[in-house]
Amino acid sequence: MQNKTARSLPVFFLLALLVSCSSPTSATTVTATAIQIPAATDTPSPAPALTPTETAIPEVGRAKYTLNTSIDYDAHSVTVDETILYPNLTGGQLNTLVLAVVPNLWAGSFTLNSIFIDGAPLTTYSLEGQRLDIALTSFLQPQSALTINLQFTLALPLAEQEDPNISRPRIYGYTSRQLNLTNWYPFVVPFVDGDWVLHDPWYYGEHLVYDSADYEVNLKFADPATAPVVAASGFPEQQADSTRYTITSARTFALSASREFQVSSSQFGDVTVSSYYFAFNEAAGQAALQTSGESIQVFSQRFGPYPHKTLSLVMGDFNDGMEYSAFFFLPRDFYSLYDGTSANYLTFVAAHETSHQWWFEQVGNDQALQPWVDEALSTYSERIYYESIHPELVSWWWTYRIDFYKPQGFVDIPIYEGQGFRPYTNAAYFKGAHFLEDLRARIGDEAFFAFLQDYLAQSRGKIVSAADFFHILREHTSADISDLIRQYFQNVY
Repeated sequence: MQNKTARSLPVFFLLALLVSCSSPTSATTVTATAIQIPAATDTPSPAPALTPTETAIPEVGRAKYTLNTSIDYDAHSVTVDETILYPNLTGGQLNTLVLAVVPNLWAGSFTLNSIFIDGAPLTTYSLEGQRLDIALTSFLQPQSALTINLQFTLALPLAEQEDPNISRPRIYGYTSRQLNLTNWYPFVVPFVDGDWVLHDPWYYGEHLVYDSADYEVNLKFADPATAPVVAASGFPEQQADSTRYTITSARTFALSASREFQVSSSQFGDVTVSSYYFAFNEAAGQAALQTSGESIQVFSQRFGPYPHKTLSLVMGDFNDGMEYSAFFFLPRDFYSLYDGTSANYLTFVAAHETSHQWWFEQVGNDQALQPWVDEALSTYSERIYYESIHPELVSWWWTYRIDFYKPQGFVDIPIYEGQGFRPYTNAAYFKGAHFLEDLRARIGDEAFFAFLQDYLAQSRGKIVSAADFFHILREHTSADISDLIRQYFQNVY
């Protein structure tokens, strides 16, 4: 996550802010830096369709979401028939399910038309705010599965407006030239330590926690003749009257659509990276593409392979940056401020958001209670990008990106205790980066990168905690780091 602001910010403020398929309108190919990259792991062939009565657990041991989606772009409305094959992998029997329904935070945006459980209509449930509680008529046993079918419609809010009842900046919705679907479908939240994990939204930071799942999104538009350009998570395949997107072992599925998008694409290893931007931003759009592609290659070498076949980076029609699976937004004004060099906001934020494909996408965590687990690593990954691609700018990065605000505070604060956006990011992001730099110096490069690779390997597809981070770290070093923990953390690990 980067700059969480709902209003367009003035340029002078951004200069001080150190934060974090239709045919394209135009296409440009840029040259990729020659760095060896491990193969991605997505399988682009579509999975077989599921019937409402199937109850076998998927062989991959994850839930599967199938979203048959129709968008009326001009009416800003979406109709969805969603099927969730949910396997009970909790180790115990379940008699309830909890789903996050984030669009219901906006009055009038979400209308639930029907729910079926294993083909039988469900008439009793509770939907309050973002939380949908379902009481099952019988226990769902461990290692068995059920099918949830939901039909719903979305009336998208105007993203440039603010709702006093919503504490978060709005990406979900539409602007005059862009439609964005983020956290737009109901999903089953993780079940951890005997409880469903669904935190309250907050003024900054992320509050949602996601299990890994497989996604198939079949997307069509009400008027195919005027369909917009679409940027989306997942591998696209053109069907007779729709586009099918598939992605495996993903935390989310997001998309952005605009009739004004221009597109630059390039191949980095076997990963297709596509940059979507608006007119008069081609140089910045191609620069973001190059940075993201180079980051994929650097991080694949340093951490482990990139997991998908595609990555979409999108110029948001707002000043907000956010990561999703195989997809992320970059803030609008960072394109305007791009100066043609690699010493700028657009470059380090593109590297940051790309790194979330490791620290968020592959290794999940509780983003509300332990946000540093992904954000500190993603911030420090910017440093790893610069040392690999632009080593002459590492000192500049520390000064301009990290130390400008003289960051203070404990790294391991929850979002609710951040005391404001700036103190929160100073602690979780920037002090977190200093902790990782000091840790690296203490244990040495060989142990540090061996730890990160093993941390990824052991944690891929899981939701980890700070305790897991330090447990795996101690498998790679016998160095005493107790002083670093006392210096940077309010809890003992």
